Amino acid sequence: MKRPVAVDLFAGCGGMSLGLEAAGFDVAVSVEYDAVHSVVHHFNFPYGTTMCRDVSTVSGSEILQALSKNGYSIDVDLVAGGPPCQGFSQMGKRQLDDPRNSLVFEYVRIISEIRPKYFVFENVPGIASGAHRKFLDELIEEFEGLGYKIEKPVQILDASLFGAPQKRKRLIIMGSRGDVEMAYYPKPKYIEDMKGTSDLINDAEGSLNTVGDAISNIASVDVFTHEDYGIPPEMISYSGYSANFALKSTGLFRLCHVRTGIDKIWGHLGSVHTQISMDRFAETVPGEIEPKSRFLRLKKDGLCNTLRAGTNSDKGAFTAPRPIHFSLSRCISIREAARLHTYPDWFQFHRTIWHGFREIGNSVIPMLAKELGNSIIAALNIDVNELEIKSLVAIDDKLLRLTMSKASAYWGVNDDLIAKRKRLI
Repeated sequence: MKRPVAVDLFAGCGGMSLGLEAAGFDVAVSVEYDAVHSVVHHFNFPYGTTMCRDVSTVSGSEILQALSKNGYSIDVDLVAGGPPCQGFSQMGKRQLDDPRNSLVFEYVRIISEIRPKYFVFENVPGIASGAHRKFLDELIEEFEGLGYKIEKPVQILDASLFGAPQKRKRLIIMGSRGDVEMAYYPKPKYIEDMKGTSDLINDAEGSLNTVGDAISNIASVDVFTHEDYGIPPEMISYSGYSANFALKSTGLFRLCHVRTGIDKIWGHLGSVHTQISMDRFAETVPGEIEPKSRFLRLKKDGLCNTLRAGTNSDKGAFTAPRPIHFSLSRCISIREAARLHTYPDWFQFHRTIWHGFREIGNSVIPMLAKELGNSIIAALNIDVNELEIKSLVAIDDKLLRLTMSKASAYWGVNDDLIAKRKRLI
């Protein structure tokens, strides 16, 4: 059976794309402005069309043409994406027209031009509260004016309640075209206790997935510094929750297409710390913040804090705080961050610390994206056991080492669109 078709806008390196593919979709077209993110997305999803473009320059007809050219249906099943929005005007003014929210308008425009059966809009929880609520109400009215049914109230979903070992909340709007079955929010696997703390209780699924469940089996392998040489898979034993991350797609990712040519676990790349820093890390109690660096030390039996991307050089090139390992005197590696974000070990990131962490911190947690995709698959009444799983042709991993300038040249775009960083590790 042919897989349903998804389009991923503001795709980044592919967190949403991965989750949707894991649910049974083919991510047939993606649009991403950042040239480095685009080549990484292209490497991980070579069967789809990756457009390294500003969404405002992309028309719905171009997306449909790309689908048709590759043999996909132009009756698109799903459009997903999380456009940046930061402009909240004075009361009485239409906030959707604020220039700083222009990318949200472009998302709405693409929905109006493609008219997919379903859409998923994800964003920061803050737009659902206070004066920002007016913006959210305007956005929902815009979608409803296009003929889409919106499940209400709009929900803020915490990825940890769906099985991720990270506390990360996102606002989600799910839209269903007027002529299709309604898609509903997925139900959390876990619930917060009566105190509203991060201690969770669960009637059916067992205990929540923790930091230790995700990364303990890689702790015995020293991190690489400066150059990533890859870990031979025989050095890693997968079991329990960590089996989802194995090089051969299983569990959460069993419906993903098979990636060939990946024979090592890449990305166990870490920073070089001074002995003084490592001594401070060692003295920090798990679950507490190291006073000087302000880094959180992870708890083995707890959740990871929200992983963030940091800023580009035009805003100071600040590196986002990276948590300290729960048992080792160092910050976590790219691969450990990827595990805590629920990426499997076969998923590839840029081969430098700066871009690798930036890609993870900017991305949607794939496990949460999969749950959203599952809800739409259910509304489409698709039997996932009948879906085709392909073996994909490997792409040269030199793409994963391109600088911003070289990645821009690869796509034929200007290399000054995204602020560059001189230090690559």
